[in-house]
Amino acid sequence: MLRWPHACAVLQINNMAASLQRLTSAGRYLLQRCLVKTRCPNGLPVGPRRLLATPAAQQVALNVPETKVTSLENGLRVASEDSGLTTCTVGLWIDAGSRYENERNNGTAHFLEHMAFKGTRKRSQLDLELEIENMGAHLNAYTSREQTVYYAKAFSKDLPRAVEILADIIQNSTLGEAEIERERGVILREMQEVETNLQEVVFDYLHATAYQSTALGRTILGPTENIKTINRGDLVEYITTHYKGPRIVLAAAGGVCHQELHSLAKFHFGRLPSRDQGGAPALPLCHFTGSEIRVRDDKMPLAHIAIAVEAVGWSHPDTIPLMVANTLIGNWDRSFGGGVNLSSKLAQMACQGNLCHSFQSFNTCYTDTGLWGLYMVCEPGTIRDMMHFTQMEWMSLCTSVTENEVARAKNLLKTNMLLHLDGSTPICEDIGRQMLCYSRRIPLHELEARIDTIDANTIKEVCTKYIYNRAPAIAAVGPIEQLPDYNQIRSGMFWMRS
Repeated sequence: MLRWPHACAVLQINNMAASLQRLTSAGRYLLQRCLVKTRCPNGLPVGPRRLLATPAAQQVALNVPETKVTSLENGLRVASEDSGLTTCTVGLWIDAGSRYENERNNGTAHFLEHMAFKGTRKRSQLDLELEIENMGAHLNAYTSREQTVYYAKAFSKDLPRAVEILADIIQNSTLGEAEIERERGVILREMQEVETNLQEVVFDYLHATAYQSTALGRTILGPTENIKTINRGDLVEYITTHYKGPRIVLAAAGGVCHQELHSLAKFHFGRLPSRDQGGAPALPLCHFTGSEIRVRDDKMPLAHIAIAVEAVGWSHPDTIPLMVANTLIGNWDRSFGGGVNLSSKLAQMACQGNLCHSFQSFNTCYTDTGLWGLYMVCEPGTIRDMMHFTQMEWMSLCTSVTENEVARAKNLLKTNMLLHLDGSTPICEDIGRQMLCYSRRIPLHELEARIDTIDANTIKEVCTKYIYNRAPAIAAVGPIEQLPDYNQIRSGMFWMRS
């Protein structure tokens, strides 16, 4: 299973500690102001000292469980949030994906993910599947360009067994020759399925042209030739190179006791090598190139097009303004009821002018770079107009966005952020990703404070920096005869100002 990392899953912040301290002071002041004006049922005012004397007052008001983080001697980090549920999600987030591969072994990380459930020295594939089924649990994995994830969902009382199974599959997989040969066919069929998903195809093309001749330009599954030649030695080499303590996070959410989780991690993962043994592989540099890939096929009914500029990495301070700008553009589909009444101006124009079947704005972040842009599905005759209005809206972000529009987008962004954290699995994923990206979990109130500091001038400055007069990367598939040539699209990335 592969996953395109959508930016809404994790919101990126930098220089957090100082901001949290300022927020705490501001929050204390506001709480004092509110308490001074509050009266008890008997009419007497409630003094601020009475409630503020309790250190837990703010935590109770926030009503958010603490994310506890500890580390093992080998550098593996353990992070959890205990919400007292009867179920839990626990998983391993590993700082290793297709970006760490080369042309020869591209596809190894994804191949290894498939092999994880094919038996260990302790359990056969059948034993593993039966044990998971008898627990009533779920075991899954996915690979992205920068991360590999193995996780389990189970009853809280089965947390020790779930952690032991995860430890077994990443440390003791047999990687048998027969299973490897059988899995080649599975992955080749998966590649055929991916090729029918045109959104996946377009985004792979977008990466291929934006990051051409670099690691991010390669696909997660790898080319067919590699899938046919990857052997056991390649898989073992990948494990020994990347599966080391400092690059792994054991994350859990739901009904979990952190002390118990730490003890389990120490017992099952304490023998993993640390970074000192062999050193850590360097992150391959990936340069953005304004360019395009066009695959014209007039037999297809609809054109699928993505256009993007280079954005920033997870921890860059401009990430939050770009997330707000991404929300300002929004998304739209013909199935939406009130297109003409949506806050997104592009959605209003797409609905009124019947410009496309759907569009979605995206902000994909990696460690040191990112892609900010729009994916659209259009009929052949409306491509030119849709591209024109898209660029008009982008220029509007740089020059004339209003405070009301920004305030609405900030509220929507915060709502989407909170709605995403619904259940132990998305919370566990949030913990795992943030620990890899920031080495800590960002508190929600801190994230909201960062969003609240953004105003229209911030959006104009940041969008001008990354969008205005920048060369975009474009990927287009289908009946794209009406798609303007690259130079014309490039000229739409700025306005002539008198």
